[in-house]
Amino acid sequence: MLKKIPYVALLVSDQDKALDFYTNVIGFEKRIDAPTPVGPRFLTIGVPGQDFELVLWPGSPARAELGSAVYTIEVDDCRSTFETLASRGVKFEPAQVLEFPWGYAARFKDPDGNLLQLRQGRGAAQH
Repeated sequence: MLKKIPYVALLVSDQDKALDFYTNVIGFEKRIDAPTPVGPRFLTIGVPGQDFELVLWPGSPARAELGSAVYTIEVDDCRSTFETLASRGVKFEPAQVLEFPWGYAARFKDPDGNLLQLRQGRGAAQH
């Protein structure tokens, strides 16, 4: 039987550049940084306190259609997180928090063009 998904690969053009962006700008923590028998190193990041990991793996980065985020990061307060990340140089597209019937979202791209979004469901902290 299926048990769980421990990690998913996030394709990046440069592992070190991606690691810097996801840890120092977004706030993920580095988990594993280990050599592989052949090829790139096995490099993972995760949200503090959560088991799930993203593997920063060399490859052709994803190019999602506008309005379709490939990766979603749940946050307690979308507006506050939006402001914090914008102050660190993250460029949101569009440059505002979006409101939906289910909650709030703010979309941005990483240095490789992977489309991500912050998500806050209704009932969480709202400003």
